[in-house]
Amino acid sequence: MRIHHQLHGLFITASALGTLTLAAALGSSPAMSADKEVTFAYQDMVVPFRVLMQSGAIEKETGYKITWRKFGGGGDVIRAMASGNVAMGEAGSSPIAAAASQGLPVELFWILDDIADAEQLIVRDGLGVTDVKGLKGHTVATPFVSTSHYQLMYALQKAGLTSQDVKVLNMRPPEIAAAWERGDIDATFIWDPVLAKVKTNGKVIDSAAKIAEEGRPTFDGLVVEKAWADANRPFMVAFVKLLAGEDAEYASQKASWTPDSDPVKAVAKWTGAAPAEVPAGMAAYRFPTLTQQASATWLGGGAATALKNTADFLKEQGKVQDLAPDYAKYVTDAYVKAAAQ
Repeated sequence: MRIHHQLHGLFITASALGTLTLAAALGSSPAMSADKEVTFAYQDMVVPFRVLMQSGAIEKETGYKITWRKFGGGGDVIRAMASGNVAMGEAGSSPIAAAASQGLPVELFWILDDIADAEQLIVRDGLGVTDVKGLKGHTVATPFVSTSHYQLMYALQKAGLTSQDVKVLNMRPPEIAAAWERGDIDATFIWDPVLAKVKTNGKVIDSAAKIAEEGRPTFDGLVVEKAWADANRPFMVAFVKLLAGEDAEYASQKASWTPDSDPVKAVAKWTGAAPAEVPAGMAAYRFPTLTQQASATWLGGGAATALKNTADFLKEQGKVQDLAPDYAKYVTDAYVKAAAQ
């Protein structure tokens, strides 16, 4: 089967669930029904939030029981939310855009990170490939329905390559690390901790930061099922305050986040990254402050624009069938504004 057919419709439509089915699943979700309990879907990005997860500060502050479930990519997180298994989670701007396009009743309420240089396209040393055009005839892996997937498809399109020219494989980060080690793939668009591993015998030929400069910024965000958030507003505000505080702590104490420090050990524990790789991995991201979160750059307008632009591209690529009338309805600054008071 040619890769075009493998990729077609693979975003949220691959779940074979219609918008009404998804909404109904969320509406009756067991993840939302329990009092003062929530299941949170997280990934392996190296971010200050992991310190809060390790310390139990959110549970202590709110009195909620939180079940932390790790997922391999944003597409998996969105599917879990659609099935009703989780009420909150982390996802990149690409899967969030796909979820909004299908009308999933979720809201982006926090910019976990501005991806910047934290996701890059790496090609294996020794292949003689020096740019994206050189990937013709090669095998590239990335987690489908992720920001890396979106960026990879844009990079290939920009280079004049189609899905007939490059074999694009859907792999979760741990699978990419194993495939790279075996020599099964020639390139990957990925984030840390796998990014650090593949860069040891590969070189960067494109990055999220470069693509952002071309008008296609990407980010990771926290999303929540809207009805659950409405019913648990005090939790949401307290959660956001803690997130902002931990990001501020990292910004002011960055030099002390060394491989042998407790914060870095916490990040390594929850992500699977080597402690020695965490400081550089975190430095590749940008973490918006509470004030910046509410600004026009992010939750005050910019994030909705980024979601729309991403969705437009995904539709052009045949990865989503429809576009939402208004992507702003899937973004809220209510909790960051309340937290700032």
